[in-house]
Amino acid sequence: MTTKLSRRNVLVAGLAVGATAGTSLAAGAATAGPGRESAHSGSAAPEAVIAFTAATVIDPASGRVRPDTTVLVRGDSITEVGRTGQVRVAHGAAVVDLRGRFLIPGLADMHTHGYAEQIDPALCVANGVTTVREMSGTAAVHDWRRRIEAGTLLGPRYTIGSRIVDGAPTIWDPTMLSVLSVADAEQARQAVRQVVAEGADFVKVYSRLSPSSYRAIAAECRRLGVEFAGHCPDELPITEAATLGQASVEHVFWAAIDTSSAEEQLRAQIGRIRLETGDYSGWFAAIHPVEWLAAHTFSPAKARRVFARLAVRRTRQVPTLAMHHGLDNARTLDLYADPRVRYLPAPMLAGQQYALDELYLKDRSPAEDPEWAAMFAHRLRMVGELHRAGVPLMVGTDVGTCGLFPGFSVHDELRYLVEAGLSPMAALYAATAEPASFLGARTGRIARQAAADLVVLDANPLTEIGNTRRIDGVVVRGRYLDRAALDGLLRGVEEAAAAMSEEAPGGAVAAVGCPCHGAAATGARTRAA
Repeated sequence: MTTKLSRRNVLVAGLAVGATAGTSLAAGAATAGPGRESAHSGSAAPEAVIAFTAATVIDPASGRVRPDTTVLVRGDSITEVGRTGQVRVAHGAAVVDLRGRFLIPGLADMHTHGYAEQIDPALCVANGVTTVREMSGTAAVHDWRRRIEAGTLLGPRYTIGSRIVDGAPTIWDPTMLSVLSVADAEQARQAVRQVVAEGADFVKVYSRLSPSSYRAIAAECRRLGVEFAGHCPDELPITEAATLGQASVEHVFWAAIDTSSAEEQLRAQIGRIRLETGDYSGWFAAIHPVEWLAAHTFSPAKARRVFARLAVRRTRQVPTLAMHHGLDNARTLDLYADPRVRYLPAPMLAGQQYALDELYLKDRSPAEDPEWAAMFAHRLRMVGELHRAGVPLMVGTDVGTCGLFPGFSVHDELRYLVEAGLSPMAALYAATAEPASFLGARTGRIARQAAADLVVLDANPLTEIGNTRRIDGVVVRGRYLDRAALDGLLRGVEEAAAAMSEEAPGGAVAAVGCPCHGAAATGARTRAA
């Protein structure tokens, strides 16, 4: 006979998540609460089977919606998907009744910047985010990944990029962030070799690379068989970046230039930009007039030609609309008004406030605020046009930037994608199947032999994308956490954030830049490392 388990009272099978009152179920391996090691790890028993029965399965990879479906999980894999009653559930399997609920693949955040092991991994899992691409790797995040894969830290699957490789001068202050600044092609090739030797999964390219340095990076990456992704350099057409093999382009800055009828004028304007080392605020001030003119000279015919080339190359676009929304409305962004702020330690918030004041708003006149706010509507239009042209989109948040929250902001990004014109199914595809295809992973679908990363929802996300927030349970690497266990994770993060806040001496924080657009705090990042 099978073992019946209430969805609210699943027995612990060799797993404890922190010291929570919630429960979880997995195939033998142990987990720990936020920032805490478990007392044991590895497999204590043969892999258990979990049967999720009577669910409505939504699989964006196939586009299918399957009511009354049973999904069998053994260890880290899905072993069977079929009609409830027609799938054989083995003797001793744990049965989780999902009648009236919906099952989707685990979500991905393809653009993050990790802050602390007590915060980011647990918030991702609690929000159904089971795959993460770290866009500027640190030793700390590499350590998280090792321990997650060993089963001693609960968290998502990580792909980790290199340190930023930027031009010379770089717009990052080198005392704030470890950036490789390259002045020519030879330095660029050496930078690729260096970050690959450091263990990066891909090379992160940045805005101020010269065309010659960027082309050298592309050539060296081809020679070494490693991908490169990140910003499109300011002076390079996005179509050339696609032709040279850039795997993904982050944010919605550069496509607007290629699709402008005034592109030649805009290119000349960009060519005249001169910035000193560390002048990130100056970059925003210089690029805004370019963007503003591009938005007002948008050519639908040109966009069709440009986006067709991107679609043929399958150059993924990661719009990070949640980041753009905060950036475009920076003057009115209140970092402390969101109730989710309780999950972020004071040093992290202080770093974000520094970024808001010194990187976003320092050189922005209040008179420009209406222009910046209006730019967000153009970004939504661009994303809709990219989607309609068949350019593959991936969900990414740029978490680490002002006003964003690990895990939570993936649901914000899904909402913005739907606002841009994607259907809820297409938005889910951008958060599941497309990232899996990009990474060459078994994740992102609900099918036999796929990875056992799943999210249980109380309501249908196809009727309202906001229902992805109504999470009843999460399966990560075959480990099932019910709602009570997820609430326990959140309590653990809140407690960790409060403790880290108290540790900040006198509340004083030395701000350092986060690896993309925001800032983090020296104290917390040191602890994470």
